[in-house]
Amino acid sequence: MTDCDVAVIGAGAAGLSVAAISAGLGLKVALFERAAMGGDCLNHGCVPSKALLAAAHAAHAARRAGRFGVVLPPPAIDWAGVRAHVAGAIAAIAPNDSEERFTAMGVTVVRAAARFVAPEAIEAAGRRFRFRRAVVAAGSAAIVPPIPGLAEVPFLTNETLFALDAPPGHLVVVGGGPIGLEMAQAHARLGCRVSLIESARIAGREDPECIAPLRAALLEDGVALHEGAEVAAVSRDGPGIAVVLGDGTRIHGTHLLLAVGRAPRLAGLGLDAGGIAHSPRGIATTRALRSTTNRRVWAAGDIADPEGLGPRAFTHVCSQHAGIIARAMLFRLPARLSYDALPRVTYTDPGIAQIGPTEAELRAAGREDLVITRWPLAENDRLVAEGRAEGLVKLVADRKGRLLGASVVGPGAGEMAGMFALAIGRRLSALAGAVLPYPTAQEAAKRAAGEFYAPKLLSPAVKRILGLLKRLP
Repeated sequence: MTDCDVAVIGAGAAGLSVAAISAGLGLKVALFERAAMGGDCLNHGCVPSKALLAAAHAAHAARRAGRFGVVLPPPAIDWAGVRAHVAGAIAAIAPNDSEERFTAMGVTVVRAAARFVAPEAIEAAGRRFRFRRAVVAAGSAAIVPPIPGLAEVPFLTNETLFALDAPPGHLVVVGGGPIGLEMAQAHARLGCRVSLIESARIAGREDPECIAPLRAALLEDGVALHEGAEVAAVSRDGPGIAVVLGDGTRIHGTHLLLAVGRAPRLAGLGLDAGGIAHSPRGIATTRALRSTTNRRVWAAGDIADPEGLGPRAFTHVCSQHAGIIARAMLFRLPARLSYDALPRVTYTDPGIAQIGPTEAELRAAGREDLVITRWPLAENDRLVAEGRAEGLVKLVADRKGRLLGASVVGPGAGEMAGMFALAIGRRLSALAGAVLPYPTAQEAAKRAAGEFYAPKLLSPAVKRILGLLKRLP
């Protein structure tokens, strides 16, 4: 029986971070991964999707260059070249997540599926590993919904989409969340016909005020949007597929992409044998990410369900979880997870960023002391100069001026998110008084913060005081 101080199941963003921290502190670490090192983010998620989006944005920029007096021929899409770019991005980052790098750190890397066989033991590759502490970071997988006919139809998820050796003739996307929206726009800008089906409205989690600019951009890109539409059935249609909507509308496509959400990978982990409480939402943990039923075990990343908050399928949350676990598990210090300032971004063009809760979420939680300020990007000089001034910055603060949440839609929304993540819980005066370089898109954040104080500065009382002051010598 092999002993280890820390056993980590899953070599994705969360597991790799925990393993690196633990090994760096001199602990004996065993890392188990049944598939590719780097997990979903590197191989099927963040990296390939953003690489594909970069190619799509380049094609879109070429088509719009005439607005600036630069006349270019219509771009020719070399799909093999696009795929090479995506593969190159993965290959460039892969060494950071590689087995060789972690072995050099002193980590025992076991390339096999792992499962709990006791509250203090894991079995993998025919060996049993006894651990002092274990971290489950097995991630999540795309949900395959129970659509009639789906079992007889070939379909794609994010795990298979990037392996296509030819561009889809007509990509039908089911799901209007971040993955569905990003991939719909990317393929449309790369010359594919695209239809997107969403049972509610696109970007359903985001502030409703942020949706209109994105919807307009998708329609301009040629994406056929079907919002408020249920998929009733799918079937083969010659070499392609047919999707039947609830109202009888038939959409004929060549490829079907499912992007309706993600579910934690719980199967095969032997959680019951490990005495680890779990539900379809993930492994039940405290706010310190410790299992509620097995004190030897922690959970991190997409598989963790801390005090019913539910999973957050973001790579930056994996890093946040690793920090919480390092503090609580390794140093035995108090730690408590909070998503109050959590940013999330949909990397479309325009992008949507949400930092902290939306206005609707705050009101649903019973907050009534809200002050809303807005600044349109049409008033931002940099974006006007670049011909991209569509969008909005919206801030939600309490009556004392403390920032509670921020919503952004526009070019570079994700780059603005970091500023707001630092500002959550702080007074808007710091942001309103910041000296930012001109001209930048981030000035919109400063102007939105300044709007909180504008009514006070322009009040009759202030004007009376200024009237008295101007009489002084």
